[in-house]
Amino acid sequence: MKKRLTMVVRSVEKIALDTVEMVLENAYIAGNAKPGQFLHLQVEGHTLRRPISIADVDQEKELVVILFKRIGTGTKQLAAYRPGMTIDAIGPNGNGFPYMETMKTALLIGGGIGIPPLYNLGKELMERGIHVKAVLGFQTKAHVFYEEKFAALGETWIVTNDGSYGHKGFVTNVLDQTGQFDNYFSCGPMPMLQAVTEELRNKQGYISLEERMGCGIGACFACVIPANEEPGYKKICQDGPVFAADEVIL
Repeated sequence: MKKRLTMVVRSVEKIALDTVEMVLENAYIAGNAKPGQFLHLQVEGHTLRRPISIADVDQEKELVVILFKRIGTGTKQLAAYRPGMTIDAIGPNGNGFPYMETMKTALLIGGGIGIPPLYNLGKELMERGIHVKAVLGFQTKAHVFYEEKFAALGETWIVTNDGSYGHKGFVTNVLDQTGQFDNYFSCGPMPMLQAVTEELRNKQGYISLEERMGCGIGACFACVIPANEEPGYKKICQDGPVFAADEVIL
């Protein structure tokens, strides 16, 4: 159940080019968030909230980790927050990643800032005894983050567009190296998701969509996407952000 809550900033750290990791404290969200859900954060001076995926939680310490890119004025201002400051948040929002505990092997496929929610998922899968593999795509070496964290979960492939680190190209270029898996879980830019779902069209998978939102609670139609069932569309904030790969039209 989502709630409007106050979160306390505990740390802010730049972990890659234009990429910031922020640790927030809130007992309710840390205790209820599921992999794939997101926070809707109010940045002072901005009308629209910013939807940001949850990258990790520590229930014992009541901490929630988010990652975001310093792109627009809102995220640049958010990156300037300091420990002790508070943020108005609505969360945890949306539907997380579904999976069967009988699954033996999962393949996580992430691109850029779509990678963080997959780390939270990967941790949970590993804790449940499910074998985890990951393919992570970045623009350049300077953009790479969380490589060691994913490597601790299982075999990990790093791909950069320019080949400055890891494999050169796109995440789809190394999918044939990952071997067998039961289900895949993917989050990243729309072109990447289109390529992944086409490449793995014969596999069962789930995708998480990145989208700017209006209300973030399903009251408006700012984040709709065409769907393969009635009424012909889905609201990413309410029905997603996670969908079965064949549920929506990318």
